[in-house]
Amino acid sequence: MNLTALIADDEEAPREQLRAALTRLWPELAIVAASTNGVEAWDECLAHEPAIAFLDIRMPGLTGLEVARRLSALAAPPLIVFVTAFDDHALAAFDAGAVDYVLKPVDDERLAQTLARLRARLTQPAPDTTALQRLLAGLAAPRPAPRPIQASVGREVQLIPPDEIIYFEADQRYTRVVHQGGDALIRTPLRELLAQFDPDQFWQIHRSVLVNSRCIARAIRVDEGTMVVALRGRDEKLPVSRQFQALFKGQ
Repeated sequence: MNLTALIADDEEAPREQLRAALTRLWPELAIVAASTNGVEAWDECLAHEPAIAFLDIRMPGLTGLEVARRLSALAAPPLIVFVTAFDDHALAAFDAGAVDYVLKPVDDERLAQTLARLRARLTQPAPDTTALQRLLAGLAAPRPAPRPIQASVGREVQLIPPDEIIYFEADQRYTRVVHQGGDALIRTPLRELLAQFDPDQFWQIHRSVLVNSRCIARAIRVDEGTMVVALRGRDEKLPVSRQFQALFKGQ
């Protein structure tokens, strides 16, 4: 099986430098995507399911820490390596071994050490990511409270408070907002909404669905690979794709 990796950095020069270094030091590793921001990195990880993700810490949209936090909740998360130009306060925490990091500009000797650790970890059973999720949650910067969603309804602009939103659903060129007072269509793509809302409250459960976790009544396993969630006080069931079923582990 070919091993795959994703690179995410909003600056082209270090992104391409890392790609060249990886090609030189680990030619069998296939780079399936080179993302230019955090939202794109998250989207590409869902599309390609790489074994390894090299993430710049400071990126627009979603930071590398936020992307890693979301990835760590997936059923089969990639191994995470942070690549940063800053001797960041967060890096000391990574020495515990939950993740690895390299400083920019990337040095071949340091990168080779990281790749050796990655090779070793890839031969081991998948670790429990609970500790990693707690670490990343503690390092994440406080997120400002999201502003109300603005939706055009006829000649009016409706303001929908975030706490009244039940779920978002991608609908071709629009995003459907289902809320306590009904539903509306907005032009903001789901991938941009991800960067606006707290991942502890709003869970992505499918590539086309972002749901307010406070509105979930239960998750139902239909068969071996199929799961849906039932909502409080509503009849519809929302699909949970395989990647996100780990959100519902039970106690």
